[in-house]
Amino acid sequence: MAIQKVGVVGCGLMGSGIAQVCAAAGFETVVREVAPELVDKGLKGIEKNLARLVEKGTITEAAKGEIRGRLKGTTVIEDLKDCDLVIEAIIEQLPAKKELFGALDRLCPASTIFASNTSSLTITEIATSTKRPDRFVGLHFFNPVPVMRLVEVVRTIATDATVYDEVVAFGAKLGKTPVRASDSTGFIVNRLLVPYLLDAIRALEEGVGSIEDIDNSMKLGCGYPMGPLTLLDFVGLDTTYYISQIMYDEFKERRFAAPPLLKRMVLAGWNGRKSGRGFYDYSDAANPKAMKF
Repeated sequence: MAIQKVGVVGCGLMGSGIAQVCAAAGFETVVREVAPELVDKGLKGIEKNLARLVEKGTITEAAKGEIRGRLKGTTVIEDLKDCDLVIEAIIEQLPAKKELFGALDRLCPASTIFASNTSSLTITEIATSTKRPDRFVGLHFFNPVPVMRLVEVVRTIATDATVYDEVVAFGAKLGKTPVRASDSTGFIVNRLLVPYLLDAIRALEEGVGSIEDIDNSMKLGCGYPMGPLTLLDFVGLDTTYYISQIMYDEFKERRFAAPPLLKRMVLAGWNGRKSGRGFYDYSDAANPKAMKF
């Protein structure tokens, strides 16, 4: 059965972006949050994004109305019971995800496909909370979802091949480039990206170069759009620290271990742009200044 109706659990930064691209691709979309104010905040963010696209001439005012018409917000989990695909984008904590999917498993028909947007947890372990491991996949989008073209489609050893192909095709219908990944912690992107970011911190710790010189070296020498320390601030140092802990626990390799400086910055609340301070000071958001350590 082809996917026609999509449920999204979580209407934060990632969830609202996923809901937006699903509705924009023509899918009837229901996005669920735990409180009305969170639903309203997420939907207002989507409306702002769509209005910006109208201003740029990317979509018409009529298309904006059609997209918004396909999108429904709710706080009631039962509103997801007739979805063909449910994508989870809640807090990156295993107990919360397992509790959610356990409830969804009891609610949704056996034909519904479940997907997690996790960036670091194993899909197999999340799927143990359900009786449908053959219809469970990872669907890892990147921030900001409406802009980033990639989606990692993750298959476990239990995922049915037909279900997997259907979700890969779904990713393409969203206008994304789906890449096929196995259920190995970090998948493809974070498996390669996280050690690179952690090595950049080690280089700073060891005096290889300054914050500005490390960032400029990777931008101008390798053609990266932003340097690793700037990227860390953008992603969130706490997020990177959390992911590194999960990956180190899985592989027990030094390249996944968090450097002492990262741990200390997170303990100090220096989490990057969102906290106003990380490797750069964002007191003047238009002109960030490199921190001195």
